[in-house]
Amino acid sequence: MRIGLAGTGRIGAFHASTLAALEDVERVVVTDVAPQAATRLADDNGYEFCPDLDDLLSRVDALVITTSTYGHAPTLRAALAAKVPTFCEKPVAATLGETIDLVHLVEEADVPVQVGFQRRFDAGYARAREAVASGELGFIHTVRANTHDQSPPPAGYIPTSGGLFRDCSVHDFDVLRFVTAQEVTSAYAVGANKGAGFFTEGGDIDTGAAVLTLQDGTLVTVSATRYNGGGHDVRMEVMGSEGTIGVGYDDSLAVRSAEEGVDYPRGPQKWSFMERFLPAYRRELATFCELVAGRADNPCTVRDALEAFRVAEACEISRATGRPVTMDQIGDAA
Repeated sequence: MRIGLAGTGRIGAFHASTLAALEDVERVVVTDVAPQAATRLADDNGYEFCPDLDDLLSRVDALVITTSTYGHAPTLRAALAAKVPTFCEKPVAATLGETIDLVHLVEEADVPVQVGFQRRFDAGYARAREAVASGELGFIHTVRANTHDQSPPPAGYIPTSGGLFRDCSVHDFDVLRFVTAQEVTSAYAVGANKGAGFFTEGGDIDTGAAVLTLQDGTLVTVSATRYNGGGHDVRMEVMGSEGTIGVGYDDSLAVRSAEEGVDYPRGPQKWSFMERFLPAYRRELATFCELVAGRADNPCTVRDALEAFRVAEACEISRATGRPVTMDQIGDAA
């Protein structure tokens, strides 16, 4: 099949190379609002360049959207109008209202749209999900999740990122639903800035934490930071009456033990999300090709993306107001 790719920045170039290596993919066709970036990527890797999105959509069997956040919704709308199956990196839109509109549009269009939450394809999270579903851990009472970036993004990224909870912790919110099969009912969030001034100037925080309650009463703590000098650190602990399971606990763990005589973890650490989740990204895009070919169900729908976005929205409102927020205060697509 011929796969189009809209957006040729860091994650776009990364996905293009993954797509080109897949057996189902005959050709990768790239486009970008900055044509020089797209032509350079195409020339360097043997991809096809197309300067016009509508023209590209007429040439391909499926589309992968890796534009900046504000390009996701209009690009997805164009793909739906052209009836082209689409993979869209999170979020599908920059605002809750537009995300809700897109849920309705996608479901009315009956065109497959898979959203890029790669942790669903990580072996550790899949194992945790299995342990919960099988009853291996007994009843679940507590979950701890964190996403700690080794270093912050560029200053120019922050004003359009949506904020730490929408941009970063949203992955934890999605995989929390995936692992526990439960919905969040309330959120209380706080944030702080100790790093670069551009976070405060952009109305954002560089470190945040949230306490969530799930519908069955399970308590969840989520933390995020842009400054974790020990390495890129993404983990989850699921605690139950019969046992605890942890995701992200291998020799790359970006934590040093304070206990005498303990040399775990031995390293080396991972330094970026692309390094940490490389196998998951590959499985994710391979599954998208299976979806396009009609050989797989959709593993992450726009409605799934909406639910994670709603939790992030609740956290941002809670942080701003200093009060807990219940999920029935946040709009949905019902």
